Parts: sequence; C-alpha cells; structure tokens
Amino acid sequence: MAHDHAQHTDNRRKLWLVLGIVAVVLVAEVVGGILTGSLALLADAGHMFSDLTGLIIALVALGVAARPATQRHTYGYRRVEVLGALANGLILLGVAVSIAITGVSRLLDPGRVEVLGTPMLVVAVVGLVANIVSAFILRSSAKTSINMRGAYFEVLGDLFGSIGVIIAALIILATGFVQADAIASLIIAAGILPRAWVLLRDVWRVLNQSTPPDTDVELIRRHIRDAPGVIDVHDVHVWSITTGEHIFTAHVVVEAAVFAEQRTGEMLDTLSECLAAHFDVEHSTFQLEPAKHAGHEHPQHS
Repeated sequence: MAHDHAQHTDNRRKLWLVLGIVAVVLVAEVVGGILTGSLALLADAGHMFSDLTGLIIALVALGVAARPATQRHTYGYRRVEVLGALANGLILLGVAVSIAITGVSRLLDPGRVEVLGTPMLVVAVVGLVANIVSAFILRSSAKTSINMRGAYFEVLGDLFGSIGVIIAALIILATGFVQADAIASLIIAAGILPRAWVLLRDVWRVLNQSTPPDTDVELIRRHIRDAPGVIDVHDVHVWSITTGEHIFTAHVVVEAAVFAEQRTGEMLDTLSECLAAHFDVEHSTFQLEPAKHAGHEHPQHS
C-alpha cells in the first residue's frame, strides 16, 4: 500500500509539472499561429489543448483512483484511470478530424492566408524543447499506468508535431512553398490517429475484461496442474482492473488427501505464490474442490 501511495503521489507530481509546461506552450502556439498564419502551429496547439485536457482528466482520475475500497466498490476506484484514458482517446480523435478538415481546406486554397516562416520556426522550436522535457518526465510512469500512458502518448505526439512544424517553417523560408504548412498539419493529424487507436484498444480490453495481452492462460493452467496434489483446473478467468493490476480466478480439482490432511491452506498459498512469482498476478482466488464435484460444474465453464 505504501508503494502504491508513493507511486500515485509521484504520478500526480509529474502530471502537474507537465501540465504547467503544456499550458505555457499552448498559449505560445496559439498566439504564434494567429500572428504567423500557420495552420500547422494551430494544429499543434489543438493537439496541445487535447494534452492539457487529457492531463487534467488524468489528474482527476489519479485522485479518484487513490481512494480506498468500500463496501459498494470492493476493488476501489482504479477503473477510473481507464475511463480517463478513454476520454483522452476520444479527444485525440476529435482533434485529428478537425485538423484534417481544416488542412485540406487550406491546401486547396493556399493563397487565402499568408504564413510567416521565421516566427513560426521560433515557436515550433520552443514547443519541441518543451515536449522533449515533458516526454522525459512521463516516460517511466507510462509503463505502469494506462492513464499515464495516455498522457505520455499525447506529449510524444506533440513532440513529432513540433518537428513537423519546424520542417514546414524551414521549407517556407527556403522556397516560399506555403502549402508546406497545410501538409504539416495533415501529417500531425495522421500521426494522432494511431496513438488514439492504441489507447482506445487498450481501454476496450480492460472494460471488456479481456485476458491481458501479456498473459498466457494455458501456461498458467500448466503451472497450476504441476503443483503437488492438483488433478485439474477449470473455470479459469483472467482480467485487469487497470494496467498492471491483473485478477485471476479458477476452480482447482485436488486430491482427496488435501482435504483429509487439512492441507487446503497450504495449497492456496502455493498456488497464490506461483501466480505472483511467475505471472505478476497479485490478486488470485481459487476454489478448491474434490474430483467428484467437478462433474457438477456448468458446461460453459472453461
């Protein structure tokens, strides 16, 4: 519990720090985009706005997720992190579509707006530096939390977006090809979509209680069957409350001697320790049953 609390505190500190950086760069890109006429800067600012919104959602989700379990919410509120990631993914999709529509319109009518390359380049470089710093801050936490992963993906997308804006600004300065600005905005939109898809896919897996992608159910079955005194295992279920927090339940058929010699507690300890050590499953529930009881199980049980 102390480790979880420390991790939540560290994640909140990182999110607040990155939120401040994103807010400053967002204002700079909006002002820069208006003054320079750069759609690419405004597109990146739109993505930064989704970052800002996503970071606020992530902070709220972390705060709620840290609340202890109750009689009504027996697993606590960790699933709120997943809902925060869902909101982030939907925001990313919305931003990508709006950027794409405006970018195509600007590409078809390039003379409608004058683009100033030099200030556009300066603002983009500032954004790039800020995004590198933000991505570095969030990188380690993205491995342990789906919510932090969503924030990290958004910042990482902004990093590549800033690179695109820099390239567009250099092209405009060197050749006067103003369509490079619209093309850069479309590339930014295209870069957002895969990250949104990955995030929404991971959210769907959790909400659908699918088996975690890094979990081999058949391998778990073999480990359980290899335990001394175990005859068979069935009715196996593995799912996640949130990223990295797997839940496992199973019915385990054991030899009659396990009950006769009152070794059920020892058996449960053995099985739980096996899953925790080999499969990183900290919450496991086993129903021990004699062989004659297995025939009474529902035929849909696996």
